[in-house]
Amino acid sequence: MTTLISALSLQLDTADGALFQDLSFTLNLGDRVGLLGHNGCGKSTLLGLLTGTREATAGTVHHARACRLQHVEQHLPAELAGLTLHAALCAAVGNHPDARWRSDAMLQELGFEPHHAQVPVSGLSGGQHTRLLLGRALLQEPNMLLLDEPSNHLDLPSLLWLEQFLQRWTGGFILVSHDARLLDNVTRQSWILRDKRLYCFDLPCSTARAALDEMDQAASQRHAAEQKEIDRLTSSSQRLAIWGRTYDNEDLSRKAKVIQKRADRLREEQTFVTQGPPWRLALQGQALAADRLLALSALPVRPAAGLPPLFTLEDCSLKAGDRVALLGANGLGKSSLLRQCWQALQHEAQADGIQFHSQAAVGYYDQSQQQLRDNDDLMSALAPFARLSGRIAEMDRRRALISAGFAYPRHGQKVATLSGGERSRLLFLGLSLASYHLLLLDEPTNHLDMDGKAELAQALLGYAGGVLLVSHDRELIERACNRYWLIRDGRIEQWQDAAQAYARMQEVAPATLSRPASAPVAPAAVSDTDQMLARLCELEARLADDLGRKPRQQRPQAQQQWRQEIASLSQVLGL
Repeated sequence: MTTLISALSLQLDTADGALFQDLSFTLNLGDRVGLLGHNGCGKSTLLGLLTGTREATAGTVHHARACRLQHVEQHLPAELAGLTLHAALCAAVGNHPDARWRSDAMLQELGFEPHHAQVPVSGLSGGQHTRLLLGRALLQEPNMLLLDEPSNHLDLPSLLWLEQFLQRWTGGFILVSHDARLLDNVTRQSWILRDKRLYCFDLPCSTARAALDEMDQAASQRHAAEQKEIDRLTSSSQRLAIWGRTYDNEDLSRKAKVIQKRADRLREEQTFVTQGPPWRLALQGQALAADRLLALSALPVRPAAGLPPLFTLEDCSLKAGDRVALLGANGLGKSSLLRQCWQALQHEAQADGIQFHSQAAVGYYDQSQQQLRDNDDLMSALAPFARLSGRIAEMDRRRALISAGFAYPRHGQKVATLSGGERSRLLFLGLSLASYHLLLLDEPTNHLDMDGKAELAQALLGYAGGVLLVSHDRELIERACNRYWLIRDGRIEQWQDAAQAYARMQEVAPATLSRPASAPVAPAAVSDTDQMLARLCELEARLADDLGRKPRQQRPQAQQQWRQEIASLSQVLGL
């Protein structure tokens, strides 16, 4: 097998210590690797080392002559914003004589229509930006792609397009993503970056994480057994040393030193046990004994004041214990609805069509995280949330910050210097401190890693208040929510079953699903039947994979949901 990239003993030091050390691996032609790890562990940095934009403190990276590597950025480069779609593609191949026709062919391959070529890049949606960045990389004719979280901010149709593209791609890639389902469907190997080490498995994401859990359990048991032997030897050494001193017996003192050396050697060679994720996500809330925490009636949902409504919401309500997922493509008005509700609450006046319970305390997770002021330090940023719950004491906030992974020396750090994942962590901490009756959550998983997503789902399941959630994360929606509002044909449809809501969503015309309200470009149409068949194949593969696991590793609840959705899709398709 042709080796394209090999790394030996990579180490990278930062101001806060080593980010990772002694990483060695090879990347072969055709490898399809998922790179996993919690936020801040160094995934994007590792990609930077492979592309040469970052330099390692120690170790080497070697690229074979046959390696044609392209990095697909996480964000659109600023210099492309003023170009047209066609010009942005042409810029990737420079003055190449075939640049124009190759760009035209790439537009078609990416699913754009010919008349979209002159649309400004600034007018494209997030999903279309991802296609553009992929197209620019593909024009270089690579055999290895480095993809840094391309699924971030994508709606479900765009996510399905990306999934299908990667399944068809014949080259190799490293995909950084926190979407377990996407990784399961497109990768064959998993690299898990954790504890400054790299764990490599020839398995897709979910199976690899289960294998790592088994390794952790075995390591913990070995560590405990080794510790027991170390304690026994140390106790024996101390006892012999005391007897040697008491009775002035050099033989006993010598034996004590020999035994202590054995204990020290065992301690040096003791099995490593992971420290686990750097923080645990938790949400505290209160149940308010009321028929309705939020009532919405005849509400025109607008992207901004003065603009035409995206849809009209008729007679929807939410009470304590309701965990409602708001479904639909980007641009249909999901975030606009949450923002409109929050603005009505901030103005302390009941807007037409929006009515909160008078005693309800409401929290809002804004996907742009503007509730956190950039100039505040971490302690000051928590103050407004802490006051709401009566926790004014400085010590309470410091303890909460430390429990969320912010060490004491960082408490004076400015919010503006935090990463997206750290801002998300801080905002969740504030929401938990405030202990709200109702949470409005707008894309809360955008900056969460897999552990954080799993913890959020578990936290929402145990949340005493009500939740209105906007998310495209299928695992979170299916695990945490019990009601589903689907935006379709300019109105809201209410469903009690996720499988039925998704099947209904698949019936919406792809052009409608893919077209943001402000974007003049839509991806090429894919037939409803094709989308439903793709979803059916995906569900059947996931069900078969889960049934093939050990019984204790299977997810019966997820299996039941998959079977229900398979049955619904089969009925719609007439299978």
